[in-house]
Amino acid sequence: MQTFKKEERLCSKKTIELLFSQGKGFYEYPFRVIWMNIELTTSYPAQILISVSKKSMPHAVDRNLLKRRIREAFRKNKHSWYEFLDTAHLQCVFALVYTSKDILDYKDIEAKIILILQRLSLVQNAKRINSVQ
Repeated sequence: MQTFKKEERLCSKKTIELLFSQGKGFYEYPFRVIWMNIELTTSYPAQILISVSKKSMPHAVDRNLLKRRIREAFRKNKHSWYEFLDTAHLQCVFALVYTSKDILDYKDIEAKIILILQRLSLVQNAKRINSVQ
């Protein structure tokens, strides 16, 4: 299941506004992560928004390179997180906002994406346990 389909991308303007106004977040250099549990109409348990600021990366070539690297790292490492969401019966939307002014290597980005997905699993698991008690 190493694909990245259109349904996995967060495109809805209403959902994006809701995410940025009511979502929870944390910072994991070089990413600002904003996430929110929400009921989705897709068959996938999560939707992702990837953003690289024009202010931090003025050249479109660099922004596109970083977005490709982030998408690829997510695509290759999402399966364990999707399994967690499926077993927990959760659906989630989240945004990855790249904040660094430097272009990181793919292996560094992939390591951070893995860390972010693990941290999201821990946060949502703790939230689920607290809501049961």
